Amino acid sequence: MGALLTGCASQGAQQEKPVDPWEGFNRKVFAFNDTLDRYALKPVAKGYDTITPDPIQTGVGNFFSNLGELRTVLNSVLQWKWNNAGIASGRFLVNTTLGLGGVLDPASRMEWMAREEDFGQTLGVWGVAEGPYVVLPLLGSSTVRDTSALPVDWYTYPLTYVEEDSVRYAIRALQLVNVRASLLEQEKLISGDRYVFLRDTYLQLRRFEVNDGRTGDDPFASDDFDFNDSDFAD
Repeated sequence: MGALLTGCASQGAQQEKPVDPWEGFNRKVFAFNDTLDRYALKPVAKGYDTITPDPIQTGVGNFFSNLGELRTVLNSVLQWKWNNAGIASGRFLVNTTLGLGGVLDPASRMEWMAREEDFGQTLGVWGVAEGPYVVLPLLGSSTVRDTSALPVDWYTYPLTYVEEDSVRYAIRALQLVNVRASLLEQEKLISGDRYVFLRDTYLQLRRFEVNDGRTGDDPFASDDFDFNDSDFAD
């Protein structure tokens, strides 16, 4: 989600008309998710942010990002991006060994930077259309293409294979709260129709990711660019 908020200001996000034929349904699911966030997730994230030092939050984020390198390796290979696959493999090995299981990120200090890849991006590179925008319960913004890719993404993420349910759920909860805490400051920068903002930003960001940043003219530099702001609930 952090990428959603920062992505709206990324240079080169290509403007295309959103495909949202299910807006009425999507807004209802969005309202459910928003209420759950307002009264459950956000308060927990605020408490976590208050009592957890920044270096620990960074380490937690590094740990989960390091696990995601394996997904990046697989999808880079599927997209024939061998250089990216090699860098992601190197990052995983270095951060897992020298970085205390991924808590530290020495690979970034070595300037080994890989572009994150998931199966939704792979389908896009293979030519599968993104389809209509859809808001999923609990999971939030998606498209038909990205939703169809979720099972592959789940089964290529190591936490899926933690056998003890209570341990797996606890780790997933920590991951969710840590991500939500990282958005507390960013969400203060936006206002307006939250649904429109998150929809447009998600679609722009995903198109940007599928094309590896190779887009047309920067819409933010255009005089006739019209962007609708939105926000998370306070």
